Amino acid sequence: MSNVKNPPAWLGVMGGGQLGRMFAHAAQSMGYSVAVLEPSADCPAGQAANRLINADYSDAAGLDALAAQCVAVTTEFENVPADSLSRLAQSVFVAPDAHGVSVAQDRIAEKGFFVASAAKSGVMPAPHKVIATDADIDAISDDLLPGILKTVRMGYDGKGQVRVKSRDDVRAAFDGMGKVTCLLEKMLPLAYEVSVLTARGADGASVVYPIAENVHRDGILFTTTVPGPNITADCARKAQAAAQAIVAELGYVGVLCIEFFVLADGSLVVNEMAPRPHNSGHYTIDACVTSQFAQQVRAMAGLPLGDVRQHSPAVMLNILGDIWYEGEGDDVREPAWNKVLALPGANLHLYGKEEPRRARKMGHLTFVAPTLVEAQQHLNAACAILGIEA
Repeated sequence: MSNVKNPPAWLGVMGGGQLGRMFAHAAQSMGYSVAVLEPSADCPAGQAANRLINADYSDAAGLDALAAQCVAVTTEFENVPADSLSRLAQSVFVAPDAHGVSVAQDRIAEKGFFVASAAKSGVMPAPHKVIATDADIDAISDDLLPGILKTVRMGYDGKGQVRVKSRDDVRAAFDGMGKVTCLLEKMLPLAYEVSVLTARGADGASVVYPIAENVHRDGILFTTTVPGPNITADCARKAQAAAQAIVAELGYVGVLCIEFFVLADGSLVVNEMAPRPHNSGHYTIDACVTSQFAQQVRAMAGLPLGDVRQHSPAVMLNILGDIWYEGEGDDVREPAWNKVLALPGANLHLYGKEEPRRARKMGHLTFVAPTLVEAQQHLNAACAILGIEA
C-alpha cells in the first residue's frame, strides 16, 4: 500500500484545457485537491482547480512548484515537453511517463512502436514513409499513393494533414508545411473508425472500455457512438486485445486511447494513440460505472482500477463554437440549451470557454437511453434544435 496516494492528497495536471477541467472535477469528487500548470491565466482547468500555477510547460520554477505541491502528476494533452515530465519524475510520480508521451507525440516513433509491437498486438499500422527531403518524395513508391501527408509533430483535429494523390501533390503539400519532417500514409479502404479506451495501473493490471465508433467532420470528431453499431464481436475483441497488448508493451500507466481503422474487408489497422483521456471517451462520464477521468485518478494514485461496465447505450456530440453564430455572420447568441435539455437522456458539458469561435470545441452533449436507437433519435433532435446537420 506504500504506493497508494490517498485523498486528501494533491494531484497535478500539466495543461489547462477541458480535459484537465474534467479531470479536476473527477479528482475533487474523490476527495483530492488539484493543481494545474498552464501558461494561460484564464483556462478551463484553472477555473476548476484548487491551485493554478501560471507558467510555461518548460519553466523550471513552475515545474518545481507543481512537484512540491503534488504526490502525482499527469498530463492532459500529448504535446507537453517530455523533458518536463522527466524533470517532474525526479521528485514525484508521473503517469503517463515521459517515454509513453514522447512516443505518442512523434508520428515516426509512434509508427515504429506499432510495427515493433505488432507481434503481440496482432495489428499493423498503414503502410507509410518518412518525408524529410525532396529526395524522399522522388523515392515514393507508386503503391503509397493516394495518401495523407502528416506533420510528424503537433498535428491534431485534422491540423497538419493534407490528402495527396500524386508526387506533385506531395511536393506542394511538403512545401506548404515549410518542409518540416512529415509522414506519408497510404489511404486505405476505410469502412469506419473506432477508438479503444484502456487504462493500466503501475501494478500491470489493465482494463478496457467498450468499443466506441467515431464520425469526423472536417478532421474534428463529430459523434461517438457506444457500443459501436457496425463493429462485429470478433473485431471488437481483437481491437480490445490489441489495445491491452500495446499499453502493456509501452509500460504505460494511466488512460490511453488508441484509434483503429476498420477496413472494408473487416480487418483492423492501428492509426494513432493519445496518452491521456480522449474526446471519444467523454461518454464514460454519463454511461459507465467509472469515467475515464476517474480512471486516470485511480491509475496515477495507485488505487485499484475502476469498473468499466457501460450501463446505458450512449451517443456523444461535440459542441463547436459555430452554433453560437447565426448563419455566416458575426452575430453571437446563446444556443437554446433549455430546449436541448428538455430531451430525454440529455447531459450537457460546457468547458468554461468565454469566447465561442468557429471550429473551437466548446463542450459536448451525451445522450443515454435504454436503447441505442433512442439515444440516436434524441441526438438528432438536439442537432435540429442547434442547427447542426445530423
